[in-house]
Amino acid sequence: MMAAISTIGFDADDTLWQNETFFRMTEQRFTELLSEHGAHEVISAKLLEAERRNLRFYGFGVKGFTLSMIETAVEVTNGEVSASVIAEILGFGRQMLQNPVETLPHAKETLDALAGRYRILLITKGDLFDQERKLAQSGLGDYFSAVEIVSDKTPQTYERIFTRHGDGPQRAVMVGNSLKSDVVPALRAGSWGVYVPHELTWVLEHAEAPEAEPRFRRIADLGALPGLLSQMT
Repeated sequence: MMAAISTIGFDADDTLWQNETFFRMTEQRFTELLSEHGAHEVISAKLLEAERRNLRFYGFGVKGFTLSMIETAVEVTNGEVSASVIAEILGFGRQMLQNPVETLPHAKETLDALAGRYRILLITKGDLFDQERKLAQSGLGDYFSAVEIVSDKTPQTYERIFTRHGDGPQRAVMVGNSLKSDVVPALRAGSWGVYVPHELTWVLEHAEAPEAEPRFRRIADLGALPGLLSQMT
């Protein structure tokens, strides 16, 4: 028999609150700012290349995105980008770090339903200060027995966190909108993985759904999670 689930890990961005929408809005403003140097699609593609290149240096989050925008601006202007344009890009980044937190439907109700029945963890990537700010503004902080803001999500990450704060990965579930970061590595660590699709998911977080994995589940929204967990346990 499988051991009973005791620990639930939640992703934050685009699982509990909106995030990618702010990146898309900022990208649109960025390409409009540089429109005389190329079409939206061309500049967006160059920005994505810079982000992909820079992940290992800057990690995930707004600060790395802002530096990648500056790098892209230098590239598409052949090094002639003005100080005023760079200042405007830095302003885009500061605005992103001040955007209000908008929790997603069913987030609070679901955490309410699970509190007391499971050990609940927040496991997220991104800028430390920004994620701490969003957690505080979300009003959800009291639900979590531990918060882990990590540089990346690997099988080893989940094994370490679920062992430290729970009863090991075999008795844990990871819930998130990213197949690449939230679901696949958790499954490889021996946990359950619950995929909650979001309408906007960064292309670098895309992966094939592991449909053949016996511990993989998919739900339409967080409201379905308590019922799913009762079936799994």
